[in-house]
Amino acid sequence: MEQYVEFRGIGKAFPGVQALKDVSFRMNGGRVTALIGENGAGKSTLLKILSGDIAPDEGELIINGERKRFSHPNEAIKTGVSVIYQERQLIPALSVMENIFLDDLPCNRAGILKLKEIRRQTREIIDGFGLSIDPAIPVARLPVAYQQMVEIMKAYRRNSRVIAFDEPTAPLTDAEISVLFKLIAGLRDEGKVVLYVSHRMAEIFQVTDDIVIMKDGRLAETRETAETDERSLISAMVGRDVGDTYSRLSRNDKLGDVLLEVSGLETERVHNVSFTLRRGEVLGFAGLVGAGRTEVMRALFGVDKVLSGEIRLEGETVSFTSPRRAIDAGVVLCPEDRKEQGLILPRSIAENISSPVLKKVSRGAFIDRGAEKRLADAAIERYSIKTPTVEKITYELSGGNQQKVILARWTSDLMTTKVLILDEPTKGIDVGAKAEVYQMVCDFAKEGKGVIFISSELTEVLSLCDRIVVMREGYVNGELTREEATEESVLALAMADAGVM
Repeated sequence: MEQYVEFRGIGKAFPGVQALKDVSFRMNGGRVTALIGENGAGKSTLLKILSGDIAPDEGELIINGERKRFSHPNEAIKTGVSVIYQERQLIPALSVMENIFLDDLPCNRAGILKLKEIRRQTREIIDGFGLSIDPAIPVARLPVAYQQMVEIMKAYRRNSRVIAFDEPTAPLTDAEISVLFKLIAGLRDEGKVVLYVSHRMAEIFQVTDDIVIMKDGRLAETRETAETDERSLISAMVGRDVGDTYSRLSRNDKLGDVLLEVSGLETERVHNVSFTLRRGEVLGFAGLVGAGRTEVMRALFGVDKVLSGEIRLEGETVSFTSPRRAIDAGVVLCPEDRKEQGLILPRSIAENISSPVLKKVSRGAFIDRGAEKRLADAAIERYSIKTPTVEKITYELSGGNQQKVILARWTSDLMTTKVLILDEPTKGIDVGAKAEVYQMVCDFAKEGKGVIFISSELTEVLSLCDRIVVMREGYVNGELTREEATEESVLALAMADAGVM
């Protein structure tokens, strides 16, 4: 029997927000269906209904002819539905093999875990993915990219009939993406229902057969991938023609003197790292997963301990032993993992934006809620954050809107930011919002400040950055100007022997 999933008249409302309204479409087995739309369009809400995280207020979920209304995710899993969210659902303290088999741990009659069997099966899955991961290593010790692969392997192990991927490639390298796409092709060939959510247009055209376009909580239209093109797709998604995102940017052509200088930086994970950042410059950092880019930024922000080397800001030697000291000096970081490191998810948008400047929005020992609200209102307008109120809990926002909250925090009118470090700032952000972030980066640089920009999307780095520092295995392997940098030259440095160029 052909597998299929159908949403019929789905509606869902949250306080102050109609997240979904009369959404109906069908996904067939043996085909990969893309679900696209701007942040806040309703994609995440649909995924949560499919996975059993929430129930719809209206409408029906039909799976292979049967009406389903899951009261919790485990019901969906037992029905054969797996949803791989961009925010990982792993237990960091447990091992890779324990996470992969968490909902179905093999035990003997006495209830004792069959550890050898779990390890053997995990090793088979890992080998099938072509990865080098110890099944017994705690997930917390893995890079973000490998954690994402563990999440995917967990769903693969269940042999689900319906698998949904939510921005799965955001932290992955090209090699890992290739493995993932082969897996998806195999699932399609097996006749399974595959739902693929991504803001990366190239991936949509590479891996999907059908496209479902959402806008403002409603179904805008459906198309076959082979019968459309990127420009018309973006226009249908955002309601306007965004044109060539990069060619329309207003860049800074005049760089000032050296703002930040790093010499011989050593931590447990990076070695002899040296570079400079000029006023008005966007400095890119490129490299493969595990190259050390994030670790350098964590050291600059006072998270990781600096063992040796020197950091000079505006000509003065500085030592950031904590993020608070870095923030006070004007060095801030938008981290790669916004959920774990960037946001206070149970608190409101206003509280997250005001968190580094509480003294400036307080009267004595009390926070001036009016001043805090004005600060947040300005940020919401500047970044087009989709929310009915500044009091909305940050956890309830879409991933892209959460990212905007972090950017708004560090560039608010009350901040004195001099160096803005962006680690994967467009992960999970839609096409229209990406253009806004790119222009924000350029505007910030034109004010005479400095930006350090890390991205796994090489096109972003090549298009936005004035210079590119390329790292491999904890070392700086080379540096390229905008004129010198091409995909080939960056990848050549990223893959060359570390520390020899």
